[in-house]
Amino acid sequence: MFDSTAAALRVQVLQTARLTVRHFERADAAFILELLNVPSWLQYIGDKDIKTLDDAERYIQDVLLAMYARLGFGLYLVEATESGEPLGMCGLVKREKLPDVDLGFAFLSRFWGHGYAYESAAAVVSHAKMRLGLDRLVAITLPTNQAASKLLRKLGFVFERMLAATASGEELMLYSIAPAAGDLGA
Repeated sequence: MFDSTAAALRVQVLQTARLTVRHFERADAAFILELLNVPSWLQYIGDKDIKTLDDAERYIQDVLLAMYARLGFGLYLVEATESGEPLGMCGLVKREKLPDVDLGFAFLSRFWGHGYAYESAAAVVSHAKMRLGLDRLVAITLPTNQAASKLLRKLGFVFERMLAATASGEELMLYSIAPAAGDLGA
């Protein structure tokens, strides 16, 4: 159930027709534990070695909250506005190996096919341009992740080039976009 007291303390970043996009907080550890261990996360993003609630709390503190503090943006929790139920994550990452800010997203499979990834990602792209002043965004994905590639193209990203192999030996596809001015739900 939605906790209005906790919600009052939350940092909301974006609101769309159906979704609230907000900062993660330590109380989201159970969701992080679930999301980072679903088969699609492990296959396409990789094992972050988050096996307990304590691991998930550390990940939130050391990775997600640290990124907000360092950069002013990061990966955000995407939740259904009506129920407050967490659906996935979507946001911006600045990786050392990429010169540009990277769009990232992942959703629990039971929420696939409802347009949540597109709705939240379109809002994040608009936010990146309008509020953060970013002129260019990139996104990376494995060639085998056809759903991610399809979503990126729908958002207006174009394939740019292949990137050097990952630690596991797989090459990554690099997509890019110069966000257009306008309001996509931010």
